[in-house]
Amino acid sequence: MDYIYIIVAQTGTKPAKFFRLITKKPYNHVSLSGSADLSEMYSFCRTYKPFPLPATFNREIVGKGTLGKFGYIPCEIYRIKVTHEQKQEYNRIIKHFVNNRKIYSYNILGLFAVYFNINWERNHNFACSQFVAYTMNRIGIPLEKPFSLYIPDDFRKFPGADLYYAGELNCFYDDITANTDIQKQKAVLP
Repeated sequence: MDYIYIIVAQTGTKPAKFFRLITKKPYNHVSLSGSADLSEMYSFCRTYKPFPLPATFNREIVGKGTLGKFGYIPCEIYRIKVTHEQKQEYNRIIKHFVNNRKIYSYNILGLFAVYFNINWERNHNFACSQFVAYTMNRIGIPLEKPFSLYIPDDFRKFPGADLYYAGELNCFYDDITANTDIQKQKAVLP
């Protein structure tokens, strides 16, 4: 069985703190990963660590970039069972975004539309939650509302998503990479 992982987190950036104040939700960022070790984690977020803008589609790396600014990042990781075909479509979509990231930008105006519950799908513009919902819809996972109306907290109760981990993102990543290193060492030993 294949899985896709949804990571909801609170990064501690000034915009994240502002969104938390407005939304009253514990998590205000969401990312996708095709692997349990989060080695391939993607979202719409800031491009340069010190500045919230410009923002676009980016690969996120735990411990580096914006995620590296904070030693404590509360998160929940959910996994969704997908078919082999859905996982292939997920990989195709991610590859498209990677190859075309310069035509995409962060949907700042869309944040206001979401706040007022206005469905406004803008070409080549996504907030993090809109990107995740869009991707889920494109691989054949039905949505309960238009992708442009999703907020990060919606993924905490996303149909078919099972809680895989709850805690601190850096600890999860350190533990899983340490276990991977141990497995590699065991494979090398006679």
